[in-house]
Amino acid sequence: MMNTAYRKPLPGTQLDYFDARAAVDAITPGAYDKLPYTSRVLAENLVRRCDPATLRDSLTQLIERKRDLDFPWFPARVVCHDILGQTALVDLAGLRDAIAGQGGDPALVNPVVPTQLVVDHSLAVECGGFDPDAFAKNRAIEDRRNEDRFDFINWTKKAFKNVDVIPPGNGILHQINLERMSPVVQVKDGVAFPDTLVGTDSHTPMVDALGVIAIGVGGLEAETVMLGRASWMRLPDIVGVELSGKPQPGITATDIVLALTEFLRKEKVVSAYLEFYGEGASALTLGDRATISNMAPEYGATAAMFYIDEQTLKYLRLTGREDELVRLVETYAKTTGLWADSLKQAEYERVLRFDLSTVVRNMAGPSNPHKRVPTSELAARGIAGKVEQEPGRMPDGAVIIAAITSCTNTNNPRNMMAAGLLARNANRRGLVRKPWVKSSLAPGSKTVALYLEEAGLLPELEQLGFGVVAFACTTCNGMSGALDPVIQKEVVERDLYATAVLSGNRNFDGRIHPYAKQAFLASPPLVVAYAIAGTIRFDIEKDVLGTDAEGRPVTLQDIWPSDEEIDALVASSVKPEQFRRVYEPMFTFAVESGEKVSPLYDWRPQSTYIRRPPYWEGALAGVRTLKGMRPLAVLGDNITTDHLSPSNAILLDSAAGEYLAKMGLPEEDFNSYATHRGDHLTAQRATFANPTLKNEMVVENGKVKAGSLARIEPEGKITRMWEAIETYMERRQPLIVIAGADYGQGSSRDWAAKGVRLAGVEAIVAEGFERIHRTNLVGMGVLPLEFKPGVNRLTLGIDGTETFDVVGTRRPRADLTLVIHRRNGERVEVPVTCRLDTAEEVSIYEAGGVLQRFAQDFLASSKAA
Repeated sequence: MMNTAYRKPLPGTQLDYFDARAAVDAITPGAYDKLPYTSRVLAENLVRRCDPATLRDSLTQLIERKRDLDFPWFPARVVCHDILGQTALVDLAGLRDAIAGQGGDPALVNPVVPTQLVVDHSLAVECGGFDPDAFAKNRAIEDRRNEDRFDFINWTKKAFKNVDVIPPGNGILHQINLERMSPVVQVKDGVAFPDTLVGTDSHTPMVDALGVIAIGVGGLEAETVMLGRASWMRLPDIVGVELSGKPQPGITATDIVLALTEFLRKEKVVSAYLEFYGEGASALTLGDRATISNMAPEYGATAAMFYIDEQTLKYLRLTGREDELVRLVETYAKTTGLWADSLKQAEYERVLRFDLSTVVRNMAGPSNPHKRVPTSELAARGIAGKVEQEPGRMPDGAVIIAAITSCTNTNNPRNMMAAGLLARNANRRGLVRKPWVKSSLAPGSKTVALYLEEAGLLPELEQLGFGVVAFACTTCNGMSGALDPVIQKEVVERDLYATAVLSGNRNFDGRIHPYAKQAFLASPPLVVAYAIAGTIRFDIEKDVLGTDAEGRPVTLQDIWPSDEEIDALVASSVKPEQFRRVYEPMFTFAVESGEKVSPLYDWRPQSTYIRRPPYWEGALAGVRTLKGMRPLAVLGDNITTDHLSPSNAILLDSAAGEYLAKMGLPEEDFNSYATHRGDHLTAQRATFANPTLKNEMVVENGKVKAGSLARIEPEGKITRMWEAIETYMERRQPLIVIAGADYGQGSSRDWAAKGVRLAGVEAIVAEGFERIHRTNLVGMGVLPLEFKPGVNRLTLGIDGTETFDVVGTRRPRADLTLVIHRRNGERVEVPVTCRLDTAEEVSIYEAGGVLQRFAQDFLASSKAA
């Protein structure tokens, strides 16, 4: 359904485009020039895709900055990593079974929107970077452990239309998206239009650096888009961020993004779309911009946009894109007002200003990405401090993991060259990695290894233990692998405060490794430096790293490379042919083989990785009464999706570990929670399984006890969380979760919503929700409710002995009543906000969830046809 009146020839090409400027200015003359970049892209999408009858009203929302009307957004494509992508496709395979069971044609259930899946979240660093065969060994282990999963993923490539798969061992989704997948400007049926996408990972906004609106969503929301339904939205809060100044010598993109993350968190940009501009922004390389955009979830933003300009074109050429595409991007951007110079009159409702020259060398930690620590203040803040080390024993604060990992930093050639040069300088001075440090290099793209080789720096990194262990998302996602048993034994027996230092984007407690109590984010060269230091109790700016052959002390300043040397090596060693060499064969074998397979998957009954989902049967098919609910947990602020459904290694004494052992898996092949999310019987045992969880219903000696624990009511019996869930499931007891502010922050993770729904949770009442997690709850048929300002679990004196009802008509953001029945017979009525934010979300919730809604609509349309 196109508004063809606005279709026009694109100058200098054989293509057409849809003229959003003409459509906007027809309503309010001159309005287009005042629109932010985001609104211009959304306007084009509306002009090209929405119902002509609603176009004027929808565009008026953008022009007048109104937020009282939902309007549709149709992303051009969906990208997935294998964990959430696999679970989404498992859901679609289960949906095919459900459709077939009701007489429908399962082969007709396909993604409508092109869907690209990159297998990048399945590899654990079992072999560190000091093993020359680490890459091959880790890949062999990955294939062995994930045989069931990979069989299913290979079936999806053949069974579903519009699904493209990049096999394991090829890089990280976001970096591949940036370096190859995104054309910036799409062409379809003779029409050029902006590339737009949703991705099943919260770091999908990394490609916003190219001027591409790309947002992270949960797998359930991605399924909605895959199946051709619009992603309904209201005009987001679009915030201008003016960057001025230029970085001081020796400052990396990591230092900048950690400073920005702290700044933007304080400025409260949660759920906003940010647009970076100004002199400072125009001077940043695309790699630097991508580092900033990647960490949008860490400062809470939905998107982190940069305008299209010469830096964009320079990057497209650098990464080996065709000249024809580069010309198209420039022509389209300049014609449609998406070029940087065309946005000088853009008006923002709020503008923030940040001076890049104020950035110093930074780290973040020990628990949150926005807790910045200038390296010059490590000692003053009590992080660094000289420790006496007994010979043959690890020191306090021992760095047991030092990992150059994650698309945040490995996309950036400057950061990687800086790490390689620092390693070279350290080797020349005779410095070595401490023996207890498990070091690794896991680039997000094979091109990184090629240009490090070209620069002669890969052997220097290998010498310090930073050989390539994978081209995948590893340590940052909790896939850091097992420790040396001797190291692990000492950590456990001495109850040692052990840490991790990584160049990633997430460092929540318990995420990186079960025995790394806390973790620090740092630039790649700092990661190398900490591998040499061996402890976080080290003033990295002042303390001596070691002595050289002449007995002279060596400090960080002695081995830190100059900006001039870094830039010269980037210019001479990073080449377009490297990107072509990597990506041309990769995308040749990603094309569908054409082999025919059954439209229904042959589920393996003994699999602990892939199992037919239960969303159309049992309790999930029943009515949610929202009556007599008991609390499964009463939680504080900042509950992350890692608390709700951890992704790291499964231990034998966990509920999931005990289940896998009963299923016959050897402990060394338990793999991670993340990899088992295609099997609900394993994945639901991960619900609230994080050992750092603090359920306020579990109190010991007057203090809340940490652990995967619950209190069964009305008995008051404290048990492991899974035993409580099983007990309540047997009783068919509806449940509720009570929480504080920022509930569900962190990685987009379907199972953070699926797990509680399968446990019988019907509603979650919190002071606030993270955007992606809230939509996932709706997609699973769990009702999100928000306390009114000034009201929370503490002011209400909730202790977990209560039962709860929810009363009222569910409409978008309506006031409902939370009825609290206290143990003493008292009844309290509390007004709460229904966080079903749109009419579409009400429709999805009432149907029982995304999949149930689609099944009902699909069968209804089939009968009508």
